[in-house]
Amino acid sequence: MSDRPPHSRKPRFQRPHGKSGRRDPQARRPNFEIDTTILYGFHPVVEALRNGKRTIRRLLATENSARRLSEELEAPLPIEPEIVRPDEINRLLEPDAVHQGLYAEADPLPSPSVDTLSGKRVVLALDQITDPHNVGAIVRTAAAFDVEAIITTARHSPAATGVLAKSASGGLEHVPFMIVRNLGDTLTALGERGFQRIGLDSSGDASLDEVEIDLPVVLVLGSEGKGLRQRTRECCDVIGRLDMPGAIKSLNVSNAAAICLYAVVKGASRGARK
Repeated sequence: MSDRPPHSRKPRFQRPHGKSGRRDPQARRPNFEIDTTILYGFHPVVEALRNGKRTIRRLLATENSARRLSEELEAPLPIEPEIVRPDEINRLLEPDAVHQGLYAEADPLPSPSVDTLSGKRVVLALDQITDPHNVGAIVRTAAAFDVEAIITTARHSPAATGVLAKSASGGLEHVPFMIVRNLGDTLTALGERGFQRIGLDSSGDASLDEVEIDLPVVLVLGSEGKGLRQRTRECCDVIGRLDMPGAIKSLNVSNAAAICLYAVVKGASRGARK
């Protein structure tokens, strides 16, 4: 069995709301740099190992999980796992994290820029959506709809690691994050490149299914409660809304993202056929 990981700082996770717990002050921490992506759980780790663009620095696995990993990949692992007990992984994560016996430290994936976006696929922008579970669920949906990139701000956004990666269930390997300082400036730059900028808000000008959509296009989602910030709205070409016939008129942002991405991807496809 491998030696336990040496003392170091703990990766920066956002504690899920409502969760609390104490850690043994002598618990061992991973040796990592601030630019390290932390991945745990079966699907996030498997997809990372399959991703040729992802560099895995370290892989910890329980004996059973290492066996399952080899069976799933049906090929030699790109990195030899350190076989550990489950509690050794527990010490590296937040309380109640479901790691399924797998933990990896990896380099962040390459990030696109305004100039490198192809415009041939939908781009998604998130305006200060801070909950890593919600953002992770959005990433998973974005991967399902073949989104080219997700734009977030350096502040007021969760890092693409840990809880977010687990919630994305492997989607993080398929949709790169584009981290920007100012979302309004980025939307302006995208507009100059011909991108149609569609914001989503309950007080939108038109129902989203009535908006004529053409590539290149960026869909902009605001945070729950606050919605889109004023400057973000001003940088959009149109503000769409979801018209819902039921008694409840608002949705969790990750659910709204799924419906909107379906509508925008379908609309962009229709526009491309004209």
